[in-house]
Amino acid sequence: MATSWDPFESPDWDKEAPSATCLIRIKRELAVMEQEESTGIYIYSNPDDMTKLQALIVGPEGTPYHGGFFLFQVRFPPNYPWQPPRVRFMTTGNGSVRFNPNFYSNGKVCLSILGTWTGPKWTPGQTLRCVLMSIQSLMGENPYHNEPGYEGSSSTEALRIYNQMILHDTLRVAVCEMMEKPDVPKQFIPVMEKSFLNHYDFFVETCKKNVKLNSKPVKDTLYATPSCGTYRYVAILSRLEAIKKKLS
Repeated sequence: MATSWDPFESPDWDKEAPSATCLIRIKRELAVMEQEESTGIYIYSNPDDMTKLQALIVGPEGTPYHGGFFLFQVRFPPNYPWQPPRVRFMTTGNGSVRFNPNFYSNGKVCLSILGTWTGPKWTPGQTLRCVLMSIQSLMGENPYHNEPGYEGSSSTEALRIYNQMILHDTLRVAVCEMMEKPDVPKQFIPVMEKSFLNHYDFFVETCKKNVKLNSKPVKDTLYATPSCGTYRYVAILSRLEAIKKKLS
């Protein structure tokens, strides 16, 4: 059964070829975005079907997503831009990690302009760039505040522990696993390798600073998840060193 958000489950769109307006608009948007990759957002369009593409967002510095590689699958509707694209978050540790209140472990991205959350709706004047920059903006310093009802939370300890969990999973999944995966689009690999080396010292310093947490249980202060595993900073450090050695 199709879901209204998943680009992989869109049989309603399979029945209709993209309009000429759709293809012209996508081509124009991609040309603009390819000139703006310094924003930390990178795209790769399917050469056989430009309505399908992948996007890579590098986690902003100064946040618990710092230097992580976050992959998204995007599909445009055949009547684009009258409907928004559908987006799936791919960096989930095989469905085991919820990186943000807006990024579900099943890949759903909650964003009002995508029609997956309440708030301002999509308009034809918006673009793929708007969507990806909105997603990037969710990767802020305090993702804890993205949860409805927690926007003004003053619980600094709960916020700190939540950020600690996200930072650990960023290193474990969005850095190490993404660098080790054989199925990452090859077009993103040069960007990822360069970014990894640029952030390597930060990754190592973070592991060493938090090694005291190694083997202790990971706590989720937002959703009270029964078991989030344990901190694995020693193992992460070894993986980082192996990746660096391979690149060198």
